[in-house]
Amino acid sequence: MGGMSQGVLRKYREYLPVGDGTPMITLGEGDTPLVRSNKLSQELGCSELYFKLEGCNPTGSFKDRGMVLAVAKALEEGSQGIICASTGNTSASAAAYGARVEIPATVLVPQGDVAIGKLAQARAHGARILAINGNFDQALSLARAVAEMYPLTLVNSVNPNRLEGQKTAAFEIVDELGDAPDLLCIPVGNAGNITSYWRGFVEYHAAERAKTLPKMMGFQAQGAAPIVLGQPVPDPTTVASAIRIGNPASWEGATKARDESGGIIDTVSDDEILDAYRLMAAGEGIFCEPASAAGVAGLIKLHRNGLELEGQSVVCIITGSGLKDPEFAVKFIKSEVREVSPNLEAVEAALLMSVSGGRKG
Repeated sequence: MGGMSQGVLRKYREYLPVGDGTPMITLGEGDTPLVRSNKLSQELGCSELYFKLEGCNPTGSFKDRGMVLAVAKALEEGSQGIICASTGNTSASAAAYGARVEIPATVLVPQGDVAIGKLAQARAHGARILAINGNFDQALSLARAVAEMYPLTLVNSVNPNRLEGQKTAAFEIVDELGDAPDLLCIPVGNAGNITSYWRGFVEYHAAERAKTLPKMMGFQAQGAAPIVLGQPVPDPTTVASAIRIGNPASWEGATKARDESGGIIDTVSDDEILDAYRLMAAGEGIFCEPASAAGVAGLIKLHRNGLELEGQSVVCIITGSGLKDPEFAVKFIKSEVREVSPNLEAVEAALLMSVSGGRKG
C-alpha cells in the first residue's frame, strides 16, 4: 500500500519560503507521473522522451503546486480572502484551496473565454466568479487593483509564492531521472511555469542534486506570441485558451530562463497544437488539454526543422488534463459514435467493419 501524500510543502520544505508559522496544507499535490513515450519517441528518434503529467494534480493542472504555497502564505499573513484573474486553471485551483482552508476566493475570468470544465470547478468549490467583458490581461489588472485596495491576497503568478511552489516539478523530474534532462519542452502563456522550472533546476544544480542543467524550450501559440514578437499582443487568439495571453506577467523570467539555459521560445500554430493534441490522445493514451500539447507540438516542429534528438533525454510538460475542456475534444477529434440496436447481431455487424481476423474459436 502506498503512503499518504505529504504534499509539496512538506516534501520540499528546505527549498521553499516556509517557516514554523506556515500552515502545512495539502490536497495531495505533486508526485505526478513521469511517463515514458511509446509512439512519439520512435517517430522522433529519441530514446528518452518523457511526459510529466501535471494533469494528475488535485484540480487537474500544474497550478496546484504554486497555489498551495500562495494560499498557505496568505493564511500565515492573516489575509481575509484570495483573488485571481484566470483563463481557467488558476481559478479552479484557487477555488479548491480556498474551500479547503475556508477562506473566500474571488475569480475574474474573461467572458466566454474559459473552458467549461474549469469554470465548473470554480463554481463547484464556491468561488465568487466575475466574468469580465474583456481579455485575461484586463482581468489581471483589475484583480491587481482590487488586491491593493482590500485585505485580499492576489494569487496569480505575479505572487512570488506561486512560482516558488511550481519549481517543485523540476525537483521531481531530477529525483526521478537522477539528473536534469537535456531538453525541457513547455507551453508558455503567462510564462510563470517556464520561469519556475528553470529556477528549480538551477537550485537543485546549486545544491548538487543535479549534475547538469536542461535547455528550456518554450512554445507560445502563433496568435498569442508576445515574447517571440518582442511586444504585447493586444488581442491574442488561439484555440489553446490557457495560453491565450498577450502580455505575460513573467515575461522577464521566461526570457531569462531561455537565455541562461541556451534554449528558445518559439511559436507553434493552432494546427500544430491540434495535431499534437490528437497524437497524444490516440498515440500515447494521454488526454491533455489543448495548451498542454503546445510543448509536444514544439518538439515535433524542432525535429522537423532538423534538430537531432538521438541520444538526447527530453521531458515535455503536460500542464493540464483534457477533461478540463471536454467540448474541445468533441469539436476537434473526429471519432464516430455509431448507434446500434440492442442485439448481438447489430453489435457484431458493427464490429466486423473494424475488427479483422474473424471470431475466436
